[in-house]
Amino acid sequence: MTRLPPIDPAQLTDAQRPIYDAIATGPRKGVRGPLAIWLHRPELAQAAQALGRYCRYDSSVPPRLSELTILLMGRHWLAEYEWAAHKPFAIEAGLSIEVIDAIRDGREPTFDREDERLVYRFVRQLHDARQVDQPLYDDLKRTIGEPAIVDLVGIAGYYTLISMTIKVFDVPPPAGIAPELPTSLD
Repeated sequence: MTRLPPIDPAQLTDAQRPIYDAIATGPRKGVRGPLAIWLHRPELAQAAQALGRYCRYDSSVPPRLSELTILLMGRHWLAEYEWAAHKPFAIEAGLSIEVIDAIRDGREPTFDREDERLVYRFVRQLHDARQVDQPLYDDLKRTIGEPAIVDLVGIAGYYTLISMTIKVFDVPPPAGIAPELPTSLD
């Protein structure tokens, strides 16, 4: 059970109502998970949902690579809600089940596509080394372009915020979805 329950839509303040409505009627089609948590702070909810909308729906990163990044963030943080919410989107976007399962299991995937291999290495290196070396940056730049690298960093950052929210407030996976990720890094 989450540490901070969602706000009852009938109890929304004047500051919360327009943000709730914007999220509920937008492409997400509902206020749930971390977005429901952020609604307790409407200013944060407004800014975060706008960033999330850009990262998810308007960035220059193709959906397949965006979903790969999102799954990597969910796995890094062991954020079950994020994993469960985005695994179907990753499959729909064309990410292979073999790649998804390897990420879930903490194994390095075998990639058929060079862009996926480079994005995987980029996100992993960014987390593990807290930097990205020049050869990897140059390879990724040749493959997806610098605008997409900027967006990729934005996606990773936004889904870190999402994952941190999930972990701090114990946001469970969506109803009816069995957990898949380990419960600890051990």
